[in-house]
Parts: sequence; structure tokens; C-alpha cells
Amino acid sequence: MTAALDTEVVAFRAGDGMELNLHHVRGPREPWRGPVVLVPGAGVRANLFRVPERVTVVDRLIEAGWDVWLENWRASIDLPRNEWNLDQAAVWDHPYAVRKILERTGSGTVKAVIHCQGSSSFALSAAAGLLPQVDTIVSNSMSLHPVVARWSRVKLFWLVPRVAPLLRYLDPRWGDTVSPPGWAARALVAMVNATHRECDNGPCRMISFTYGAGRPALWSHENLSERTHDWLRHEFGSVPLTFFTQMAASVAAGQLVPTGVFDELPPDLLDHPPRTDARIALITGTENRCFLPASQQRTFDYLEAHRPGRQTLRVIPGYGHLDMFMGRYADRDVFGHIADELTGASG
Repeated sequence: MTAALDTEVVAFRAGDGMELNLHHVRGPREPWRGPVVLVPGAGVRANLFRVPERVTVVDRLIEAGWDVWLENWRASIDLPRNEWNLDQAAVWDHPYAVRKILERTGSGTVKAVIHCQGSSSFALSAAAGLLPQVDTIVSNSMSLHPVVARWSRVKLFWLVPRVAPLLRYLDPRWGDTVSPPGWAARALVAMVNATHRECDNGPCRMISFTYGAGRPALWSHENLSERTHDWLRHEFGSVPLTFFTQMAASVAAGQLVPTGVFDELPPDLLDHPPRTDARIALITGTENRCFLPASQQRTFDYLEAHRPGRQTLRVIPGYGHLDMFMGRYADRDVFGHIADELTGASG
């Protein structure tokens, strides 16, 4: 189904002048619903939503009449490597992506499907009032309150401070399609290979070490087809230690912690009601070992305390973090919920 779609790459500049882009994906018919932007996580790219399965979330939304846009924000591996943080994306990337979509479509509003660190940075932006044109948000895995497993806390609080002086980036492709840059990277790969024996896919093992707790961490092997499991070798790349440093501070605080650099994102941002009128649908999987389901529960509780009835929470049995989009049966089990949230909110 994906092969029948046309893609236009639409460039835009972030607030600091960085060159980013959107992938505008069109089907054989003109969309009869408005624009929806899909925002991927860290160290991946817009293509993450177009896995080699019969039906992707992009296919499903286009079939339902949506005008689909995929955002390559500054964490994308399609862009020059940079030491980004969540604040930069929240202030400089997502508002300008939304502005470009509005400019190109003539629409007055945009809906969003957001994932992982694309979700956390987008949610920060929305909570700060920087996305007033976004009227519906479907957020997967984690939004404003990161809760992680014990092993992930060990890595964030003990390993990251020791690795940061030696390595500016981690890359799941090390030892597979990318040579580890120096002794520290080679030692890290050797340690992962010795402790992660769940499959023979090197990037899959490195992804599990980098992003969560589990073997594997971001999905269940049973939920992935062989072709998707092989495809993901090339879909994950460098992620800077600056991100993990900010995430460690956020996990310790129990909520996302801005760096304090931007006036738009004060450190006490979540001590106040969110500055967005968007309807927010939170989703995650029961088996999520990157961010525990309690992450979305805590964000739901925060939102519900300030604006009762404006949000929903759905925890989907048998799914984890990224198999929500990449799973072989995700069209049957997950995509319908996403489409329903978007359509229901649009009336």
C-alpha cells in the first residue's frame, strides 16, 4: 500500500535557522479531512512511520482522509548530527513545523500523532502554549512524566555521567554498518554483545541497551515480522549524550525538566495548568520497557487535575514502546484507536 503513495519533501527553517523538513505524503485521492503531523522519536527519522508492512499508520490515516505530514525535527538521522535537547525542539522545531503546514494547506488547525522524544518535546511545546493551532494530540509512550525501569535508572544515573566525557554520541549501528569511533565505543559494543543475546541483529541489541530495559526493550520480537526486524538496522542512528543528561534530570524529578535556557519553558512549567486547549489522547502498551505505562498515567492525572474530561488514556495489551507503530498486527490492534481519536475529536 505504501508504494502507491507520493512523497514531497518540504523544507522549513527552525527558530534558530537550522534546516529541517517535512514529508508530505499523498494518496491517490485528495484528503477530505485536515492536516495531521506525525512526529517520531530520537535518533530515527520521519520514515519510522512507514515500516515495510502491508498497512502502516500512514496508510491508515490517508485512507481515513487525513492530509499526512511527517516531521524531521533536529533529532532526525536524515539531518546533520547535532547535540540537541528537548527544549530546542519544543521552542525552535515543532512550532515552526506547524506554521509551515498551516502555510502550505491553508488550514487553521493541525492535529498531531507524536511518539517518544518527539512526544515529550512536542508536549512541552504544547504545555508552554507554543502550539495554539494544534487542537488534537495523540501521544504514544511518554508525554510529560518519564517513569523508567530500575535498570534504565542505573544507566541514566551511573553510566551516563561516566560515558559522557568519553563519547558525545551513542549509535545503535556501531559494530554493524558503522565502525565504533574509538576504544570506549568498541568496549560498549562488546559489553552489549556479551549481555544481549536475544537475537543476532546487532542494532536491535544496541537499541535495547541505549533506550530501555529489556531483551529487547522497544518491542516484542513476537510483534515484529522478520522484514521489519531487518529493516530497523538502518532506521536508528546517533543520539547525543546531551539528551540523556536532560532525561536523567527529568526522571529524577518525576517530570520533564527544561534546561532553563528558554524563557518560554520555565523550570516550573508543569506546576501550572497546561497552556493548550488541545484534546489529548495518551496511549501506550502494557509491555512498554522504555517508559513504563505509569508515565502516561501520571501525565493523564496532571492533565485531568487541571482540565477534567479533556483527555483519554488507553493502555493496549501485548504491546510495548515502538511496536505500537511497527508491529505486524498494529493495524488491527493499534491504528484504529489512533484514527478514532483523531476523527472523534474532529466531529
